[in-house]
Amino acid sequence: MSVATPVRTDLSGETGRDPFFDNAKFLAITLVVSGHLIEDLRDVAVAHAAYFYVYVFHMPLFIVLSGHLSRNFTFSSGKARKLISTLAVPYVLFELAYSLPRLVMYGKLEISLLDPYYLTWFLMSLFLWRLSTPVWQQLRWPLAVAVGLSLLSGTGSLPDELSMNRTLALLPFYVLGLMLRPEHLALLRRRGARMAGAAVLAAGAAAALLLHTEVRTEWIRWRHANAAIGVDDLTGSLVRLGLLAAGALLVAAFLAVTPSRRTWYSGLGAATMYAYLLHGFVVKVAERFYGDRAATVPGVAAVALFGVGLAALLCTPPVRRAARWAVEPRMSWAFTRLRRPA
Repeated sequence: MSVATPVRTDLSGETGRDPFFDNAKFLAITLVVSGHLIEDLRDVAVAHAAYFYVYVFHMPLFIVLSGHLSRNFTFSSGKARKLISTLAVPYVLFELAYSLPRLVMYGKLEISLLDPYYLTWFLMSLFLWRLSTPVWQQLRWPLAVAVGLSLLSGTGSLPDELSMNRTLALLPFYVLGLMLRPEHLALLRRRGARMAGAAVLAAGAAAALLLHTEVRTEWIRWRHANAAIGVDDLTGSLVRLGLLAAGALLVAAFLAVTPSRRTWYSGLGAATMYAYLLHGFVVKVAERFYGDRAATVPGVAAVALFGVGLAALLCTPPVRRAARWAVEPRMSWAFTRLRRPA
């Protein structure tokens, strides 16, 4: 979410951000925010189905985009400093910030910078994935290795530190993003691909309506080993492989229907990390406010639409200016001066 969108030169010769990536990121963050808001309304069947459907691919989508936009990562001084200022420092700040609601609501202050709380896991995992980028670019079959590691991660009980379960389980999506080339994305922008993408998304929604009560929620959260979910390793590996395939298919379908042209929300898509890191505070308050009163189909729809508006609001320039110190802190004072090559 914090990765820079590549620039392109359009037919008029004007150079600027590629709106395709910004459009995809904004549409995806609306799913993330709305998904978190309806989480406590899953007693309503349609909310449970929507939650299941969205969680199969919304974070995989962000991870694929993050991987694709991290292809040029190296261990150079400039890239390392950006990694610290855009991921490490915001992680520490928001890990501390999200511990405060627990203190207010439950009277306990628990801070562990190695064990991410709530939504900060993504920053920790992205930090580790990006550090591993040069390794994947040296392997002959990186995606196969990543899938193997993902499946193996479910066969043992991994520690919560460094968000190891999610970091390894979702690793294939990051590596998939690294492998994507512009020509692959160009295929998704064809008219036939858009029609197929819309059909796949519709089929996925129908499947979610049919299967959401049959699949345990923990599978789509990627937080626990197979034994903790109550299955043997063979069954668990098959389920994980199926979810990886379904996530990749839905990500491709989502990207296929994403507009390539500049839209009213393209500019907002450049600031999705603000919406991601800040919306959790609103969610924690909103859950206590609407409670069971929204536990109806119209109520779920209203909460989901509120999530879309909230995501848009949190990406606007005023919010960015107010929260830049935490989300995109200027850290030049903390680094030594870069040496110019002789």
